Amino acid sequence: QVHLVESGGGLVQAGGSLRLSCTTSEHTINRITMGWFRQAPGEERLFVAATSGGSDFKKYADSVKGRFTISRDGSKNTIFLQMDSLKSEDTAVYYCAARNSILASSSANNYDYWGQGTQVTVSS
Repeated sequence: QVHLVESGGGLVQAGGSLRLSCTTSEHTINRITMGWFRQAPGEERLFVAATSGGSDFKKYADSVKGRFTISRDGSKNTIFLQMDSLKSEDTAVYYCAARNSILASSSANNYDYWGQGTQVTVSS
């Protein structure tokens, strides 16, 4: 069982930045795929970004390309989501996810473990 704990959410004005963190109990974090998803009220959970296990390959949703950056620190069993130039439409609960595969995926169904989520609110 892999436990994921997100932190770093909060309230920020449009145009501002936030950095989310996700710490995992998994000591082989560098060999599994990690991703971020988000869910706004009344909507489905949507892919944001993923980083493949065992490589530097990263995948982003079109809506966040150029604004968000996913990274990992294997020494801390942690991944990050740096969010810049935030917009009101980025408001959602953000979830960290882990997949027992080296292949990045944008489908939530392909992830095996989930964190509890952290709220990000962007005011316009």
